[in-house]
Amino acid sequence: MPENEPNVRKLDARTLRGLAHPLRIRLLAALRHEGPATASQLGERFGESSGSTSYHLRQLAAHGFVEDAPGHGKGRERWWRAAHDGTAFDEELIHDPDPAVRGAADVFMHEIAAIHAQETTTWLAGARDWPTEWRQASALSDFTLRLTAEQALELTTALHDLINSYRDLAPAEGADGAETVRFHVHAFPRTRD
Repeated sequence: MPENEPNVRKLDARTLRGLAHPLRIRLLAALRHEGPATASQLGERFGESSGSTSYHLRQLAAHGFVEDAPGHGKGRERWWRAAHDGTAFDEELIHDPDPAVRGAADVFMHEIAAIHAQETTTWLAGARDWPTEWRQASALSDFTLRLTAEQALELTTALHDLINSYRDLAPAEGADGAETVRFHVHAFPRTRD
């Protein structure tokens, strides 16, 4: 794997069914974006009981999405961390002959879209509290292009490659002026009316 490539887990039918639950998707996202946590901490964050979050974390672990986070906490508290930087969705899962897999694919894709919308809304609600340079560095853009499917794939791949190339340029954790920045890339054909 090239140095600037994230460690990504490719979903298959089995792992998709293990992940495709709204709370599991959000738990995994929280561990990826904010680092290790306990079931109790995650339960408090999401308004769930620690028993519920613990159950879903164990299910995520059984499918290889999360793992123990050694060196965190004291005593009996179990700390969890994400096992990968991201998840790759195989488009073939949408066309799987098993309706349960197709349903899991729908849940997964809709939950990812909801998380993106929530992140954008949260940014907009608090943007005024950020310094001017960060407000200017943010973007809420959309573009309409006329492309073939091959051109759209080429552009999406180029965008992913460009974004991943910045991983090597990232300042060290805690460096002055550095913040965690989220990029959402959505590309889809418009419905023909």
